[in-house]
Amino acid sequence: MGDNVTKPFDSDSDHSNVAKDRTTSTVIDIEPETESESPSVPTPASTSLFQSESDIMANFDDTLQRARLAFASGKTRNVSFRRKQLENLLRCYEENECDIISALEADLRRPKQESLIVETEFMKNDIKHILYHLSDWVKAEKPSKSIINVMDDVQIYNDPFGVVLVIGAWNYPLQLLLVPVASAIAAGNCVVIKPSEIAANCAKFIAEVIPKYLDNDCYPVVCGGPSETAELLKQRFDYIFYTGSTRVGKIIHAAANQHLTPTTLELGGKSPCYIDKSVELRTAVKRILWGKLINCGQTCIAPDYILCSKEMQDKFVAEAKDVLKEWYGDNIQSSPDLSRVINSGNFQRLLGLMKSGRIAVGGKYDASERYIEPTILVDVKPHDPIMEEEIFGPILPIYTVESAYDAIKFINAREKPLVIYVFSNSNKLVKEFKSNTTSGGFCSNETIMHCGVDVLPFGGVGMSGMGSYHGKYGFDTFTHKKSCLGKDLSAFGEKLASARYPPYSDRKGSFLSFLLRKRRPLPNFYLTHVLAIGLGVGLTVLANYYLQVRKGKLLSR
Repeated sequence: MGDNVTKPFDSDSDHSNVAKDRTTSTVIDIEPETESESPSVPTPASTSLFQSESDIMANFDDTLQRARLAFASGKTRNVSFRRKQLENLLRCYEENECDIISALEADLRRPKQESLIVETEFMKNDIKHILYHLSDWVKAEKPSKSIINVMDDVQIYNDPFGVVLVIGAWNYPLQLLLVPVASAIAAGNCVVIKPSEIAANCAKFIAEVIPKYLDNDCYPVVCGGPSETAELLKQRFDYIFYTGSTRVGKIIHAAANQHLTPTTLELGGKSPCYIDKSVELRTAVKRILWGKLINCGQTCIAPDYILCSKEMQDKFVAEAKDVLKEWYGDNIQSSPDLSRVINSGNFQRLLGLMKSGRIAVGGKYDASERYIEPTILVDVKPHDPIMEEEIFGPILPIYTVESAYDAIKFINAREKPLVIYVFSNSNKLVKEFKSNTTSGGFCSNETIMHCGVDVLPFGGVGMSGMGSYHGKYGFDTFTHKKSCLGKDLSAFGEKLASARYPPYSDRKGSFLSFLLRKRRPLPNFYLTHVLAIGLGVGLTVLANYYLQVRKGKLLSR
C-alpha cells in the first residue's frame, strides 16, 4: 500500500489507468502495475478490454441505471430484503469455501490455514455479527433533548446513501472487497462490486459465483483492468469505498471530488513496531514474525519496521533465526506454509529494497517461484528506500534508537501510520506511545489481531486513510445520519413558540433566552435516585396521612 521506487507496480493497488474526466481537465492517472499479469475477467456483468471507450461507458451507464432504478424502487430499504441478501452471501461463503481456498492458493500460494483465518472465517463471522445486530442498528436513534424540545420528536434516521462503489485490493482479494460490501448491503444501499484484476482467479470467482447469490440489479459485479476502472470512476456514485495504495487513493479521492462524492479510503503506510527490553523475547519475536510473514508480508497492517536498542536488535536477530527454523525447517523454500509474492513486478521491487542496510537473516530468492526468503535487515538509515516506502513483502528492517522517547520522536517525524505496535511489559511505556503518537490503530504486545475485533473501528488517518469500518462502524460508514425533528400543531406548543414571531419585544426575547439556555443535564444515575426518593417520600406522607385519618376516626368513636 505504498508508492514504488521503480513504479512498475503499486504494492496494494490493483487499478492502473489513464483517463480524463469528460467535463473537467482533471486527469485520472493510475499507472500500470504489471505488464501482462493483470488479465481482466470477462463476464456478462463485466466489460472487455477490447471494447471501445464508448462501449465501455454504455455498459457502465446501463449497470448504474439498473442499480439506480432498483434503489429508487425502495427494494433495498426493506430490512427483510437486506437480511435475506446477507444470509445468501453467508451461504455463498459456506457452500464455496473449497473454491475460495483454491482461488487464493492459485493467486498467492496462500496456505489453507491462513486463508481460513483471514478470509473465509473472517467473512462468515462478519456477516453473522451484522445479522445478530441489524435489527438494533437500523432503528432510529433518539438522542437526549433540551428543555426547548422536550415535547418534540427528535431522531437520527439511518438513511442509505444510494448506489455505492466498492473497490477491492489484491492482497486479501475477497475479505477486503466483500466485508465492506456486506456493510453496504446492511445499510440499505445498492452496491457496484469491483474486484481486483491482479488476483485474477479470485476475481473470476467473484464474477461467476456472487451473482448466483445476490440480486443482480442491486449488486452488480464489474470486472476488468485499468481502462475499465478509469471509465468507472467517471460515473457518479453516492459513495466510494476504496482499499489500496495511498497514491491511488489520492486519485480516487480526486475523481470523487468531481461530484462531491463522500469516500472511505483504506490505505497503508509504514507501521512501526517498538520493542522494549522488558519483553519476554521469544513470544514477542513469534508474534512480530507471524504478523510480518502472513500472506508473505503483503498485508497493510504488517509490522513494517522495528525500532529498538542495539542490544535488543542483536537478541531479536538471534531469536528470529531459531523461530524461522522452527516454523519452516532448514529449507524454507520447500515449506508449504509461506506464501509467494503476487507477481514479478512486485518481486523485482522487493529485491531492490533488499539492497538497503545489511542482511542479518535470510536474503535468498528464486525468481521462477517469486520466492523471497524471510529477510531481516540491520544498519538501515532513515532515508534508505526501504524506510521511505511501504514494503509489502517478507522483509523486516531494524532501525536502532536509544530510548522509547527517540522512537516516539522518529514515528512522529513521519506520516501517520495505519497502526503502531508496541511490545513492552510496562503499562506506563505503552501509555506513552498511545498518548503521544497518532495512528489509525494501536496494538500492544500483539500484531494484526486488533483487525479482528469487530467492536473496534478499523481505518487509517492522514496518508494511511480516512474513514473506518468493521461491525457497527461499517454500517455507519455506509449510512447517512439524517437529523429529524417532529413537532405537533397543538395550541399549547404554538403558544410557547409564539415568542419568536414579530413584533419583537424585550419580554419575548427574555422568554426565548430562558427556553434556549443550555443547561447541564442531570445524570440519569442521580435522576433515578431522585425519583425513587421522591416516590418514597410521597408514599411515606400518604401512609402517615392514612394512619392519622384512621387514628382520628377511632378517637371519634
